[in-house]
Amino acid sequence: MAEKTPQRNSRYVAKKKPKKSGSHWFRNTVLLVLVACSFMLFSFLGYLDYNVREQFEGKRWAIPARVFASPVELYAGENLTAGKFEELVRRLNYRQDNQLRIEGSYSKKDQQIIVKTRAFDFWDQHEPSRMLSVNFSESAIANVMDLAEAKEVAIVRMDPVQIGSFYPAIKEDRILIKLDETPDILIKGLLASEDRDFFNHIGISFRGIARAVMADIKARGMVQGGSTITQQLAKNFYLTSERRIWRKIQEIFMALILEFRYSKHEILEAYLNEIYLGQDGGSAVHGFGLASEFYFGTALRDLNLEQMATLVALVRGPSQYDPRRYPERAVERRNLVLSEMASQGYITTAQANQAIQKPLAILPRSHMAKNRYPGFLDVVKRQLKQEYQEKDLTSDGLRIFTTLDTQIQDTLEQTISKKLSQLEKTSSARELETAVVVTRRDSGEIAALASAREESASGFNRALDALRPIGSLVKPAVYLTALQYPNKYTITTRVSDSDITVNLPNGTTWSPKNYDHREHGNVSLLTALTKSYNLATVRVGLDIGVARTAKTLKEMGVNREVDIFPSLLLGATSLTPIEVAQMYQTLAGDGFLTPLRGIRAVVAEGGKQLQSYPFIVKQAVDPSATYIVNTMLQEVMLHGTGHTAYDEFPKDYGLIGKTGTTNDAKDSWFAGYTGDYLSVVWLGRDDNKPIGLTGSTGALQVWTALMKQISKQPVTLIPPENITTAWVDSGNGLLANKACRGAKEFPYLPGSAPTAYSTCGQAVIEQDKNWFDDLFTE
Repeated sequence: MAEKTPQRNSRYVAKKKPKKSGSHWFRNTVLLVLVACSFMLFSFLGYLDYNVREQFEGKRWAIPARVFASPVELYAGENLTAGKFEELVRRLNYRQDNQLRIEGSYSKKDQQIIVKTRAFDFWDQHEPSRMLSVNFSESAIANVMDLAEAKEVAIVRMDPVQIGSFYPAIKEDRILIKLDETPDILIKGLLASEDRDFFNHIGISFRGIARAVMADIKARGMVQGGSTITQQLAKNFYLTSERRIWRKIQEIFMALILEFRYSKHEILEAYLNEIYLGQDGGSAVHGFGLASEFYFGTALRDLNLEQMATLVALVRGPSQYDPRRYPERAVERRNLVLSEMASQGYITTAQANQAIQKPLAILPRSHMAKNRYPGFLDVVKRQLKQEYQEKDLTSDGLRIFTTLDTQIQDTLEQTISKKLSQLEKTSSARELETAVVVTRRDSGEIAALASAREESASGFNRALDALRPIGSLVKPAVYLTALQYPNKYTITTRVSDSDITVNLPNGTTWSPKNYDHREHGNVSLLTALTKSYNLATVRVGLDIGVARTAKTLKEMGVNREVDIFPSLLLGATSLTPIEVAQMYQTLAGDGFLTPLRGIRAVVAEGGKQLQSYPFIVKQAVDPSATYIVNTMLQEVMLHGTGHTAYDEFPKDYGLIGKTGTTNDAKDSWFAGYTGDYLSVVWLGRDDNKPIGLTGSTGALQVWTALMKQISKQPVTLIPPENITTAWVDSGNGLLANKACRGAKEFPYLPGSAPTAYSTCGQAVIEQDKNWFDDLFTE
């Protein structure tokens, strides 16, 4: 019996095997979970690693395109007063500093302004920084002296005003800087304030994390970061700013990956360009390069110790320590940074104390462009979209140099505000809207543009998109077409200004009327245009053919299809103000077509010129016929519908222009030019109700007020070589002697001048002949 006990024991033990199997199951489960967790962890790390590398090694930032106005050129005789020049340098955020310590500073004494210009890379050349003395007379620059070389300079180009930016969907902006070019004192300030052990840790600081955890436990929430510079970069570059544990975990892993993959040099340079340092309206200010200009109006390299400490202070909280909103907080934080720098031995205690005593010296407003001129920027963007994709415009850091003259643009906006208010007070017009296009007569460059009475970035661009009947603005095209047939029409050809009824293809009739509802009998072509007679114009247009007038419009630069109806001859066709400007630019160009343009050049971020927009010109219509039309339009201004302009201009200024009024006075137009500028003005209402203003009483008043301020050159028409002149009796269109009463000298194409003499002309000739014959008779 005693021998069987072991068998029972062995059977008993054998029956214990299920327990052993249970132990294996638990262990296997744990191992499986560990494997799954490890797989998930490594997958997660792989995912983070992929995201980190893809963005860090690829295109790190979407840099918005910057748009610049036309630069101001300084030279003796330039129409620029000391006051206007000071306004310009202030707009460029130059600082008034009698010691001129940095680029972008100036000093003023009486009629002299000494300026230390900023170096600037234009599309065609580098403009170095210069120390200039600009001396002024009462109305212009007297001379420009280069103080470094102690000599007068012929011309100097100032750095241009930035007028806008084209942003990506996320409105961030930055000016990229290289670590090697970053002031050493800024790096030391960051290390002292943000991450003393940056060059030694692996991306995270355990002491900093422990300190942050204790603070969070005490506050029962996320209140302190304790983040290294690498962690801050991970947060700003890849993550949101929300305070959650999961985000913090991602931040730590990303910091470790960054440190594993990249050098300290690369991490620090990325941090300098990525860190968020403020808000300029709807655009975020990132990086120390842009922050320097945003807060101090100068390049980072020109900042002094206390200014760099101010920027470092913003890292902890750009909103909390905003120096414009909370200067006391900003000073306190800046001083703490300076003290930390001294305690770490980066600066001396004396340097810190000296800097602590300095004021903030922040710009009173941001320097950055607020897209102040949305109407003009719309022109630029539309032109660019013909050659660039949207993402290129908003992310490649392009620099776009435009033709805008900010002084003329500001003058235009002020004139619109003042004159439209006056017109509404002195007439029945209400809720007036407007669009104005100003170009340089010699080049077709758009110098200024107003898309509305009050410019708005989201508003309707009337200058580009408002299709309105142009009324009598079409008449120069009618007469230009007629004058190209000199065997039938000359400037003195008599035409009938009498009632006419035209049968239309649809079986109806059209009976136009003059504005004064009167007939004026036989009048010369010159008188018909000067007085803007409708009936005479229709007869001329029908005689040469409506289609030929439409062809002339196309040759003058109007690409829009127009209906070939008789009413085209009186401007029933609708054009936009910029299309009218293109049409009149051809007249101003003496028959040569120059496409209007708002851009001079596009330069890539690295400085390479991508696109230039050279001056393009081609002959469009007969220059001789154009010359004659221009002389007729001068008569319009002297004795016709535009004569009130000479209440402000000298009589010998040679103004050229034409008024336009549509049915029921719904649209008031004026297009005209001086020796230097062409302007087109439209007035009306958005609901197309009558405004009770003609071209003369409405648009011309705005045009005159504007051009009086901006134009400095009268018109000098130079006749083509084949133009001949003849003295003609303006009463009957026959040849006359210049001694005859009413005789006037007119231009003609070869062989088209009158051959018959008026009574006065013949009598004078006979008298001269008799006197000549008497010399040889006894």
